[in-house]
Amino acid sequence: MAEVAHPLLDFNKPIDVGLLDATVTVSMQSVAGGEQQRAAAEKLLLEFQEHPQAWTRVDTILETSQHQPTKYFALQILESVIRYKWGALPLEQREGIKNYLSNLIIRFSTSEELFRKETTFVNKLNILLVQILKHDWPARWKSFIPDLVAASRTSETLCENSMKILKLLSEEVFDFARLDLTQAKTKELKQTLTVEFKAIHELCVFVLNNTRKAELVRATLETLSVYLTWVPLGYIFEGNLLEMLLQLFPQAPFRNVALQCLTEVGSLQMATDFNPQFAKFYDYFMRQLVLVVPPTVNLPEAYEKGTDDQQKFVQNLALFFTSFFKAHVTILETPETQVQLLAGLDYLVNISYVDNTEVFKTCLDYWNFFVPDIYTSSCTTDPTGVSFMFAPPATHGVAQAPGGRKLLYRPVLSKLRQLMICRMAKPEEVIVVEDENGNIVRETMKDNDVLAQYKSMRETLVYLCHLDYDDTEQQMLEKLRMQQLAGAKWTWGALNTLCWAIGSIAGSMADEQENRFLVTVIRDLLNLCEVTRGKDNKAVIASNIMYVVGQYPKFLRAHWKFLKTVVNKLFEFMHETHPGVQDMACDTFLKICNKCRRKFVVLQVQEREPFICELLNGLTETIQDLQPHQIHTFYEAVGLMIGAESDPNKRDDYLHRLMGPPNTTWGQILAQARANPEVLKQQEVVKSIQNVLQTNVSVCTSLGQPFLVQFNVIFTDMLQVYKLYSELISTAIATGGANAARSTFVKYMRSVKKVALKLIETFVDKCDDPQLLASAYIPAMMDPLLGDYARSVPDARDAEVLSLMAAIINKLRHLMEPEVPRVFEALFECTLTMITRNFEDYPEHRLQFFALLHAIVNSCFNTLFLMSAAQLKLVIDSIVWAFRHTERNVAETGLALLHDLLANFAQSEFATQFHQTYYLHLLNEILAVMTDSFHKPGFKSQARILHHLFTILDANVIKAPLWDVAAKGAGAYPTNAAFVRVHVAALLSSSFPNLSQPQVSACVSGMFEYKDFPAFKHHMRDFLVQTKQFASQDNADLFAEDVEKQVVEQRETRQRLLANVPGLIPQAEAMAGEEMND
Repeated sequence: MAEVAHPLLDFNKPIDVGLLDATVTVSMQSVAGGEQQRAAAEKLLLEFQEHPQAWTRVDTILETSQHQPTKYFALQILESVIRYKWGALPLEQREGIKNYLSNLIIRFSTSEELFRKETTFVNKLNILLVQILKHDWPARWKSFIPDLVAASRTSETLCENSMKILKLLSEEVFDFARLDLTQAKTKELKQTLTVEFKAIHELCVFVLNNTRKAELVRATLETLSVYLTWVPLGYIFEGNLLEMLLQLFPQAPFRNVALQCLTEVGSLQMATDFNPQFAKFYDYFMRQLVLVVPPTVNLPEAYEKGTDDQQKFVQNLALFFTSFFKAHVTILETPETQVQLLAGLDYLVNISYVDNTEVFKTCLDYWNFFVPDIYTSSCTTDPTGVSFMFAPPATHGVAQAPGGRKLLYRPVLSKLRQLMICRMAKPEEVIVVEDENGNIVRETMKDNDVLAQYKSMRETLVYLCHLDYDDTEQQMLEKLRMQQLAGAKWTWGALNTLCWAIGSIAGSMADEQENRFLVTVIRDLLNLCEVTRGKDNKAVIASNIMYVVGQYPKFLRAHWKFLKTVVNKLFEFMHETHPGVQDMACDTFLKICNKCRRKFVVLQVQEREPFICELLNGLTETIQDLQPHQIHTFYEAVGLMIGAESDPNKRDDYLHRLMGPPNTTWGQILAQARANPEVLKQQEVVKSIQNVLQTNVSVCTSLGQPFLVQFNVIFTDMLQVYKLYSELISTAIATGGANAARSTFVKYMRSVKKVALKLIETFVDKCDDPQLLASAYIPAMMDPLLGDYARSVPDARDAEVLSLMAAIINKLRHLMEPEVPRVFEALFECTLTMITRNFEDYPEHRLQFFALLHAIVNSCFNTLFLMSAAQLKLVIDSIVWAFRHTERNVAETGLALLHDLLANFAQSEFATQFHQTYYLHLLNEILAVMTDSFHKPGFKSQARILHHLFTILDANVIKAPLWDVAAKGAGAYPTNAAFVRVHVAALLSSSFPNLSQPQVSACVSGMFEYKDFPAFKHHMRDFLVQTKQFASQDNADLFAEDVEKQVVEQRETRQRLLANVPGLIPQAEAMAGEEMND
């Protein structure tokens, strides 16, 4: 194949289009045995495509070829030239391409038959034309819009295609510009398009007035919907455009696209002078809507049975109402427009019941805006935060009746309460769910969309509750009563959503009302549980009881008897083996202990002893049916209780009793092992050891420093067991090879080592006495952990050792400095060899290795000065390897590490020496990753490091020349800054031949001139947009940091708002900061 098609690469002869067609066909075939031929054809086409003269053949290919894929191949070549090499082409060649493309589009779009048949091809030509416009318009193609508009009046199909070009142009300039245009170019295009819009507007109005052709009307409306988001406002209300759209709206063929245009208009925020026009617009719209969808229509049912177009209409209708109301709801609150306003809100409430996630999200997003708005304008919170006074709001100059907006919207708000209760999403804590087959099972994965939906619904319902407590309570209790009366007919779904709604409003009622409400709810649920038959049914009710009580810790803390009943009920559920019930019982117990821990260690009225004594007496019986992971959760919860005891002697006694069962198991295993070491190789024994250690981890996590007494019981023996298992693992891998590392036996033994390391790390994290750690525990750990790691074969090394050492160094800081050389020697080189072999192996070791290095740089920086030159070079090389990594988290770790390292060295006495050795090397490496397209997510960190490297040149940090003095002489450059300028300019010129010298100079000047980091970052972003690699790809990552900043600011503002309304922050979170004492 390659031999036959080789003449295609000879650009001195005319092209054989038939041969090209055949080559393209072969490259697309997937017949068995034809792989070599296909690969050869692909290679040849790639060579043809990359030839600098390939674009000169495009016209011949398009005119001659009858093969569609070949035509697209030719357009690809043309696109590459337009995107990357346009500026390098001589003017007459650019004009030639422009004219050829324009004529080709005209030829295809003046013939109706050709235009319909070749729609995809013409769309591709349109895209290429818009790419040219981004380069040449307006400077070198001033007459483009007038020419296009004039030509459009000559033919309806040509006009339809012009609409598509205009739509593409607006999208490129206003929606996607920042991805491949500099800021200055974007601004110029936006200004030009705004100035030229008059002609576009006239064309659209002309079309809507004069054509009956459905396709053209639809194309015009689609173009308008894009332009209406930014056009000068006079065009909308001063002409008859809006009226035309409203008249087209009831017509079935244009209904959806006209509604999209109306939505864009409805969402515009304008000066108050336009309010009457908007009110008139809404009134006209509602009168038209009644003709299309009468208010009596059951929208959820109609949606279910509707065609795609009808379903899209319901979705668009939701968008229209939500956009319009968000921008203008207050201007419709006058007596004249109230009826239509409430009718529109009723439509939206009905749409909210449609069984489609996207439609519901749209509606919920608005309700989450609307209800808080009514609340803030209707309620002023009393300073004590107990009672609420409802004051009439001042609403944008609209006269309000007494009771204000709350009264006006009362019927709508009541319907919304019902909606939220019926459709409440599942909260995170609930893990007993109904699967697609209708069985009750344990949830295995969290659905983040559902959790986000729950948060929005919860917030909306809390506001609704504040607006009318009695209606909220009445609706919920009524629904619960219906469930009880339903007898055998009650449904899981209805009970679930109701209980999730009840749990979600915790903290929003006044204490007395909340207490009365909750007692009724729990009593009714317990009754339901008693009278209901069937394990599945009981499991559903149990999960709901647990969820509800977990949401009201404040109530539980105030009512000991109730708290005790609830906890004993949870202990009952811990024996219920139905999937998910035990898990949820343990999770709820942990949650309650977190908020009420003090209640369990003080002596309550009418009790003989604190509850914890009762719990410890019945400990074995309570946990006998639980799985190991559930026991760990239980132990963590009891650890919280013990931590609440202030008397150290009692606390130690409770801990001793709690740890009795695991310590007994531990003691028995060690006694057997001393008599016969082979015991430790038994699988059951290995599992028991792991279980005991994990139980210790759980208690240490929740108890903190007081765990010390138990840690001393287990520490020395644990190191012995660790050492023994290390030797067994190394022997197994040495004799059995890589496969042995994956055997069950080795996996179990490694899990013991990992849990032991986790226990030490948890203790280090919780310990308040670094001095004690440094003197009593660290020396004993060094050989069993570090020596073992260094001696083990790579497959037997645990990444957790690296993580533990990082935690110890971060905790002990300077106290650890004497040990760092030993840590470095044992861990550094052997791990580096493992992880730098390729980018895939040992992912955990990679991350933990750089975390350890980061800990050394931040906490024991002085130890770097004691390293040999070879060792420091190894450190720098490993950091460069990290930020070159294609895995995002490794690259980000490497960049953060480098930034801290440079900042520390810049302030040290070794600054000059360090920078003379590494400055140019690091500068080149950072520029290399910044300008390749694999590392875009790291843009902000890369820019920060570059900014640092350029600013230290002026700060006199480096006191000796950075250039090679021996080769160039000491006076070769006046300053280091002057030398680095020349160096960077030469580097960029050689790396990016497509950039002109003025572009490179402007870029380098900016790098040195912009001292302000945000300005420097924008400058670097513009430069990257100009380089060839970034032009063709989605550059959203370059803007990720801006987006992140916006998100953080929004989150902070939101938190401040939430804190002002009782119940909006869940009690479990709101009480996190409070002391758990009474």
